Amino acid sequence: MSKNDAGVRAVARLGRVFEKRLGDEGMSLPQFRVLAFLSEGEWAASKVAEWLAVSRPSLTSLVDGLVEQGWVERREHPTDRRSVLHFLTDAGRTRLAEATEMLSEGLDGLLEHLDDDERARAEDGLALLQTAMHRHDEAMVTS
Repeated sequence: MSKNDAGVRAVARLGRVFEKRLGDEGMSLPQFRVLAFLSEGEWAASKVAEWLAVSRPSLTSLVDGLVEQGWVERREHPTDRRSVLHFLTDAGRTRLAEATEMLSEGLDGLLEHLDDDERARAEDGLALLQTAMHRHDEAMVTS
């Protein structure tokens, strides 16, 4: 098994662990992803759907639930009446912070099984993966 194979399997398994922890707290992983994306700014539905790699109808259903929870708000676009922007509310920011903290604690629980050097390398690797994903997202938004 290559390093990439092991990494893919680890990320998939970690995703499942996060999905379970979030579910226990009444949030889905897709909801968490939307809140995290919206924490970067306001976005039209088309960009959110593109970033999540879901259809517009799927996004509408997902966002409907977030609006019901009071975590997301829809507003008319100031210059394009055909477009609606999605905003993270204060309650959404609070909920995202709580969920992020819970997931961070879960990750800490996994990483405590590594020695100090291994843990530092794993944390560096996760930070680099986040950087790569952020750069990829920026490239997708600007293209």
